[in-house]
Amino acid sequence: MAFLGTMNIVGSGLTAQQLRLDVISENITNLNTTRTENGDGPYRRKIVTFQAESGKDDFRMIMARAAGASNRGYEKAGGVRVVEIGEDTEAPFQISYDPTHPDADEEGYVQMPNITLVKEITDAMAATQAYSANVTAFNTLKTVVARGLEIGR
Repeated sequence: MAFLGTMNIVGSGLTAQQLRLDVISENITNLNTTRTENGDGPYRRKIVTFQAESGKDDFRMIMARAAGASNRGYEKAGGVRVVEIGEDTEAPFQISYDPTHPDADEEGYVQMPNITLVKEITDAMAATQAYSANVTAFNTLKTVVARGLEIGR
C-alpha cells in the first residue's frame, strides 16, 4: 500500500518540525542564561539539522525482489530525519554592561547568549508554516484514501 509510505513521509515531516519548534522554544527560554549547568559560560543557541531520506530501494530490497522473496517490513519510505541538534558556534556572544550581575567580569561586562529574538521568531514562523504544510498534505492524503474506498462500494 503506497499511501502508507506517504503517511510515513508526512509523519516524519511533522515530527521533525515539532522538534525544531521545541529547540526554538528552548533557545527563547534561555535568552538571558549567562551560565550553563556545567559552568562553560553563557547558553549557546541550538540548531536542528535535517537530512532528506530518498526512499530509494536499498540493495537488500532489490535482491529480494529479484529473487521473488517478500520485502514485507523492509520497505523504506522517504521523508526527513533529524541528523543532529548542534550548537551555533559561529555567532558570537553578545556583550552587556552590568557591573552588578554575578557573572560580570572585572570591567563589569557580561557575556550573553548568542540568541537573537527576531531570528528565533522568524525560525519559529518558518517551522510553523512547514508543519502546517505537512498537515495539509496529510489531510489531502486522507481525502484521497476516503474517496478511493468509496469507489470500491
